[in-house]
Order: sequence, then structure tokens, then C-alpha cells
Amino acid sequence: MQVVIATSNPGKYRELARGLEPLGWELRPLPDFGVELPEETGTTFEDNALMKAATVAQKTRLPALADDSGLVVDALGGEPGIYSARYGGRTNDRDRNVYLLERLRGVPPEQRTARFVAVLALAYPDGHVESYRGEVEGVILEAPRGEGGFGYDPLFYLPELERTFAEMAPEEKARHSHRARALAKLLEAWKDGPPPREIWPLE
Repeated sequence: MQVVIATSNPGKYRELARGLEPLGWELRPLPDFGVELPEETGTTFEDNALMKAATVAQKTRLPALADDSGLVVDALGGEPGIYSARYGGRTNDRDRNVYLLERLRGVPPEQRTARFVAVLALAYPDGHVESYRGEVEGVILEAPRGEGGFGYDPLFYLPELERTFAEMAPEEKARHSHRARALAKLLEAWKDGPPPREIWPLE
């Protein structure tokens, strides 16, 4: 089936396209349709993912897959959370990383625990939706490492692998990331065809 990938982030699009290959879906990028994503006014990752997917599905009349994801830092009470893409009003990845490091200045390594969270929502024009959540635990470093990835990847260190997401090849990150874990749940749900669907109450 045709599915619109409801993101304007090229890095997310590439990761989602790679992860969805086993399903054989015909993926359509959002810019093909000239549709703008709605303002993220939800209070959870699930809210925002569902809102984006449902909006795009209604406007394109095609199934739409949206991702809402972010970094949750324990020492900051869960910040930046759902505001990860606009943390501190910063407009690019580098400035957001600098701001995060400023917020964590003086916090010892053992208290810099964090997790990446990703929620994938697949919405249909008739209002049916599916959602899948993935998480991965790590630590925020005191300085960035690695040239790959995007967002907070250079600061997010996985102790069991002894490197950051930005130090991983795309194929390795695709096995270990929060988005990869959410995708794995989606693939499992779809292994025998479309799973039972539930209605999300659209306003």
C-alpha cells in the first residue's frame, strides 16, 4: 500500500524508509503533497504522533506514518521531552546540544542518565490508527562524539556499546535506536498482514 511518511526531517525519513523495507510499502515523502504538519500541542509523544499522522492522512486521503520522538533526561525532570526539537528556543541541532550541555553543567556522570523515546503512529483516512513505542537507555556525555546521526545523537552514549549514536554506522543505529525498537514492534504487528485496528477520536 501507499503510505505517506509524515515528517519534514530528512534523517527521520531515511531511518523510517530503511526500517519499513520488509513490508514493501510504497512510501511517499510529505513534500510531494504540499501538506504542512500541525502544531504539536499534545502533552505526550503519543498525542503528537497521532495528531500528525491523522492530519496528514485526512489531507492526503492516504495512510500516513508519523513519528514523535525525543530525549528524556532524568536530572532535568524529563526535559527536553516532547520539546526536544525546539528545546530552549534553539533552531538547529548544534545549538540545542550546546543548550543541553549548559543545563547539565556540574551534573556528575552517574546522574546524567537519559532515554530516547520514539512513538510511531499509523493513521488512515477513516480515523483508524495504530501506535508503537520504543525506548533506549543511555547517558548524556559532557561533550559531543561522532559525526553521524542527527539531533542529540552526538551526546547520547550507550554504555553497553561504548559509543554514541553519532559514532555508529546507519546500519548499527538501525538495530539499536529507539526508532528501531518502535519499528520492530510495527513489523511484528504486521508480520501476518494488517493488525486489528482501533479508532482514535478525531476532533
